[in-house]
Amino acid sequence: MATGKSSVGKKLAEILGLEFVDMDAAIEAEEGVSIPQIFAERGEPVFRELESRMVEKIMNLTGLVVSTGGGTVVNPRNLENLKSCGVVVSLTADIATILRRAGSGGNRPLLQSEDREERVRELLIKRAPFYAQADMTIDTSSITIEEAARRISTRLLEGNILAVP
Repeated sequence: MATGKSSVGKKLAEILGLEFVDMDAAIEAEEGVSIPQIFAERGEPVFRELESRMVEKIMNLTGLVVSTGGGTVVNPRNLENLKSCGVVVSLTADIATILRRAGSGGNRPLLQSEDREERVRELLIKRAPFYAQADMTIDTSSITIEEAARRISTRLLEGNILAVP
């Protein structure tokens, strides 16, 4: 949450000449309602199922940079599916940066809490074992969107992980 997944993903896709897909935006488009509405009206379990279905849709496509929601990889099946079709990059940031970037948190259902700092801490602790399984991790706390995207693209290209025409 608020680590720059969508912004960095868009920039990375631009650098690599690939298509960008924001899973949350794709879910909203398919469902015709916002993520906060899905959480409020149908609950988190329904959202997580929609998220899993979206992972299954995209995993057979190529030439994409995909931004998932922060909780997508907490489902081991999603993480396995994503790793089977590409490189999984975890973007991290310190708690103060996440809170600053998230603003009031109004459009972030999981941040609706009296103690937002504690809520972020809880989520990061819960998700840490899953994030640790990423192929690469970039801390975005003190770098720009462009720098994060360049670091990822450099590692992909130098490591012969990705061949771009």
